[in-house]
Amino acid sequence: MDTCDLFSSCRKGDVGRVRYLLEQRDVEVNVRDKWDSTPLYYACLCGHEELVLYLLANGARCEANTFDGERCLYGAQSDTIRRALRDYRQVTASFRRRDLYYSFLLRSFRAHRGILGARSTYFAHMLDTKWKGKSVVVLRHPLINPVAFGALLQYLYTGCLDVGVEHVSDCERLARQCQLWGLLGGLEAKLASKPGVCMKVLTIEPPQADCQLREDLALLADCALPSELRGDLGELPFPCDGLSSCPDVCFRVDGYDFLCHKAFFCGRSEYFRALLDDHFQESGQLAASGGLPAVALQSVSPEVFTHVLYYVYSNHTEVPPELACDVLSVADMYLLPGLKQLCGRSLAQLLDEDSVVGVWRVAKLFGLARLEDQCTKYMARVIEKLVQQEDFVEAVREEAAAVAGRQETDSIPLVDDIRFHMGSLVQTRHAMEQAAQRLHVLEELLVAIGLDC
Repeated sequence: MDTCDLFSSCRKGDVGRVRYLLEQRDVEVNVRDKWDSTPLYYACLCGHEELVLYLLANGARCEANTFDGERCLYGAQSDTIRRALRDYRQVTASFRRRDLYYSFLLRSFRAHRGILGARSTYFAHMLDTKWKGKSVVVLRHPLINPVAFGALLQYLYTGCLDVGVEHVSDCERLARQCQLWGLLGGLEAKLASKPGVCMKVLTIEPPQADCQLREDLALLADCALPSELRGDLGELPFPCDGLSSCPDVCFRVDGYDFLCHKAFFCGRSEYFRALLDDHFQESGQLAASGGLPAVALQSVSPEVFTHVLYYVYSNHTEVPPELACDVLSVADMYLLPGLKQLCGRSLAQLLDEDSVVGVWRVAKLFGLARLEDQCTKYMARVIEKLVQQEDFVEAVREEAAAVAGRQETDSIPLVDDIRFHMGSLVQTRHAMEQAAQRLHVLEELLVAIGLDC
């Protein structure tokens, strides 16, 4: 539903609605519809210049000499939009970065054993046998193209791939050698899907339903778990005992040692970056098994930190509703906004007449705009029962008191949101009558507590 709304809003040029869908509803800016069109294409086609600039600034892809780029340029309604597409740094920045990147990679590649092993059984085997213990691996085979190998690393780390079409055959050869069948199939499908289209750069992105990258990186989280907490994780591509996944830091939580990788935690969280930078400059560090430096984390339980662990590695974790508040508090402390959003989705499952006010308070406290919106929408549906609850009445009073210098005619944010959702639910005559009744009940409450507005 949100995706359809995004395409419709792009055709209309509704920048405010598009901003809401991308920033509050987390809709993917480069999503495609059944005609293989993107939101940027419709914005260009319909001549909405302001919207085109907004989409480009927020990650919409329109690289030159690609299918999407040529299509947007061809369909653009005005010369102003065409100039924006050609001149905007987003169009060429990736190419400039790639050229500089590959000029460096021609000399050497820096990679992480754990990621390579988790993403490819071939690399897992080689790192455990022929390359075991080596800090430098020299690849001398004449058929290994450095540019293709760099693209392969990009795929292993991100699940995406950008490579010039002249190097596609080299990428296919490497994908086959490294047993990356998903990449191989993606390359073949991409070439077959654009017959007759002149492309200079081939781009592969995993479909939204593809969880392979997430599952592969979650294996590193499996290995980081203390043995007492692993349970039945099934067979892993490499053993979890010892230092097989090459951890370089230990987080000690309530007596349990989590053997982790600084790169993941520092890359995902400014809190951990500051913590680890400061910690390793101090003397008298704790020592974990295997001689790793250990950092003791306070005010977090092993169960909660396990969810932090899986989110940091795989960008996902299943947070049970009963644990969502605890994980949310820690996610806020560790500066992990994505994990906060996952907790918000979990808390949304708790919404009922008795809990909605409490969940709404949590949403406001932690800045979860989507959850707050879900709560007020639910309140609009059950307002007849909420007006009889003291916690709801108190919440309305607090919202009114929070408006600095409030006059009698000033609005109350909570009440305004509920009114909005009452109106948005109206689609039939019967729904209109219900909405009028609910509004009347809300107005009676405001009059009763002296907050008529």
